[in-house]
Formats: sequence, C-alpha cells, structure tokens
Amino acid sequence: MDPISLGLRIIQFTAPTAFAALGETIGQKTGVLNIGLEGTMLVSAYTAVVVSGATGSAWVGLAAAVGLGLLLTMVQAFFTVILSSDQVVAGTAVNLLGLGLTSTLFDLGVAEGRAFTGVAGFEKIGGVIDPVLLLLPVLGFGVYWLLFRTEIGLAMRAAGEYPPAAESAGFSVIRLRLWGQACCGAFAGLAGAYLTLGISQSFAQNMTAGRGFIAIALVTFGRWRPGWVLAASALIGSLEWLQFAVQGKSALPIQLFLALPYVVALLVLVLVGKGTQQPQNLGVPFRRRG
Repeated sequence: MDPISLGLRIIQFTAPTAFAALGETIGQKTGVLNIGLEGTMLVSAYTAVVVSGATGSAWVGLAAAVGLGLLLTMVQAFFTVILSSDQVVAGTAVNLLGLGLTSTLFDLGVAEGRAFTGVAGFEKIGGVIDPVLLLLPVLGFGVYWLLFRTEIGLAMRAAGEYPPAAESAGFSVIRLRLWGQACCGAFAGLAGAYLTLGISQSFAQNMTAGRGFIAIALVTFGRWRPGWVLAASALIGSLEWLQFAVQGKSALPIQLFLALPYVVALLVLVLVGKGTQQPQNLGVPFRRRG
C-alpha cells in the first residue's frame, strides 16, 4: 500500500471517533458530560444504513442519522440540563436504549429478510477520498475557533468553569449548555453514520464497539483542545487500522490487536489524566439562584 492510500485509510478509521470526540469537547466545555455517546452513535449508525438503503442515497442517510443523533441527545439534555438529572445515569440509559433498540430492530429486520449490507456509500472525490473526510479538519478548526476565538465560545467555557460569570455577562447557562449538547448530538450522529456508510457499508449489532467511550476518554487525553483531540483520535485510528492490516498475517493472536485501542486509551487516560485540569463545573447541574 502506497503512503497516500495508507494515510487515507488511517484517516478513514480515525473519523468516527474524532467526530464524536470533537462534539463531546464542545459539550464538556459547557459543563455537561455526555456518557450517552455510544448509544447515540449506535442508533445513528443503524438509521444511516436503513435510510440509505431505502432511498439509495448515502447523503440522505447521513442527514437522517445526524438529525436523529441531535434529537436523541436533546431529549437526554432535557433531563440533564433542564431537569438537572444525574448526567451519568441519563447517559447510561441512552446507551442501554441504543443497544437494545438497534439489536431488536436488527433481529426483526433479518427475520423479515431485510439486507443491512451493501448500502450506498459516498462517491469518492477523484476516486480517492470520501467527501465526508474533508469535514474532519474543517470541523476541527471550526470547533477551535468557536471555543477560543469567539465571544460565544468564551461564554460556553465560562458555563463549564464558573457559570455565574456567564450569567453576569448576560448569557443563559442553560441555553449555552443546550447548544453544546446540540453540537454533541449532531457530531455523534455524523460519527455513527460514517462508521456504517463510510467504512463498512453495512450494520452489525453493537458495531460501535466502545468507540463512544473511547471518544470521551480522548477528550481528556486531548486536554479539551480540539487539535490535541484530533491527534489522539488519529493514534486510536491507526491502531484500529492495524487490526485489519494484520489479520491473517501475524503469528500473534488477533485478539491482541483488537484490544490495542482500548488498552492504549485506558493507559493514556490513567497516565495523562492525573495532571489534567478539567472544566471545574463539568458534570455539575446548574440551578439559578433566587
């Protein structure tokens, strides 16, 4: 494989986790921990395949997946941001819902003879690169610019660090956190859609395989900086590509390579997380006084 093809292949494996991690970065900067990424990605992946198969268009499938990811996350945000429910419990509920719902619908679809493979993918630009991959650097820079170069970004960061400061500046912390979760949900929907339409052109039960949780870990690894989050995602993407590259070619057990991304993410999180300063009010519900 030539270097260009190798690089594009690694970027392809990087994209789902990177999209989800970028969205989670925005959400966490406003003070909300979205544990439900895994379930949202799974539901979006299923939706992308079903809609793409029904319409024959990967772009329609992508739009449907992003929309559903946004909707599901905003329902979760209603409980966590507006009702101040426990963010871990709400996210866990979304993960269980996503796994149970997609598994049930998949089994019903198979029983009815529906195909979840061979759906329409994205037509590559020049026969080389998926157009969706071009969104990765654009969104990465966009998230950086939003959070660190705009007034609204400063307010969003204040909502996660010291909410009263955002309120005193005339911003609604509730509204800022809802916008953060809207971005998080849309990015998770994009991540799930690309996993099916951009990589496998098929759906399988629990195919996200922990990528949502890895994305959350990468936000900490990247110290809530979009550039570092993308770099961390590229590391995990390289390890995921390695799983497929060594199949049938290595004397080592394939399970060793399958476990590598998770082991590396865990080790890095333990080592790097010790000295990392997270947003001070991350995971803390906001309640207006008076």
